[in-house]
Amino acid sequence: MLENINNISKIESWLLASRPKTLPASVMPIFVASAIAIHNGVFKLDAALIAMVCSILIQIGTNFINDLYDFLKGTDTDKRVGPTRVLANGLISVKEMRAGIVVVFGLAFVLGLYLVYINDWVVLVIGILSLIAGYAYTAGPFPLAYNGLGDIFVFIFFGFVGTIGTYYVQAHEITPLVFWASVPVGALVTNILVVNNYRDIDEDKLAGKNTLAVKFGGTFTRLQYLVFMVISYAILFLVYFTYKQSMFIFLPLLSLPLAIKLVKMIYTLNGKDLNKTLELTAKLSAIYGILFAIGILL
Repeated sequence: MLENINNISKIESWLLASRPKTLPASVMPIFVASAIAIHNGVFKLDAALIAMVCSILIQIGTNFINDLYDFLKGTDTDKRVGPTRVLANGLISVKEMRAGIVVVFGLAFVLGLYLVYINDWVVLVIGILSLIAGYAYTAGPFPLAYNGLGDIFVFIFFGFVGTIGTYYVQAHEITPLVFWASVPVGALVTNILVVNNYRDIDEDKLAGKNTLAVKFGGTFTRLQYLVFMVISYAILFLVYFTYKQSMFIFLPLLSLPLAIKLVKMIYTLNGKDLNKTLELTAKLSAIYGILFAIGILL
């Protein structure tokens, strides 16, 4: 919990609710997909920028919904070991948060209509499904995060949908390279959630939030984190030998020391100590994505 929490302004509260340290996760799919679009000569700046803004807005809206419904379900309290949540600490009211969700998701939908205009109905379906999934992650009759499906949601929407969708709105097609490139993007972003769920495993169990960590335990969760790391770096070799035989494609290996450090952290730390692991996992996804994009371009 933050010190002097009563001194936080309303603007600072909304920024806190948006969870800015995790937002790079919504940008990495756009960077990687756009790098492939540039490499293939189909890059469209307007489509890439709108896709990026929509992706950020959808993630912020999803974070707002997560904050709201975790609070309403009693999962988040002012005693949580994770980062401060604005509703649990009285910084934003339920009514304000509901309004914020409508504004953010509404803006994402309106901006997304431009992508539909320059493409086709497929983009409209993708956009609507993304909004529905953002809501269903924590809310609705079958909240994904409460039924062990949060990891799958993140992998699909930050990996496949985010990366392949961004390429599609520029190129109007899907290639094998963009498919495989979406895998490490999705895996590393999912690892952010894996750390979060591993840290909160005891709290979530008491609150009835049946994440994969709660369902299968800490040993499984640590192994899941490790496997996603291994897959992310192994994909580089597949891309090299199959689609782009340039040594620059291995630039993400420069982030491998950080990845190894993070694996050691999740195998040795618990509780609040994992907050740093969470932050660094988000940074790793950003660093990897930037290096991967550069490697594709060079």
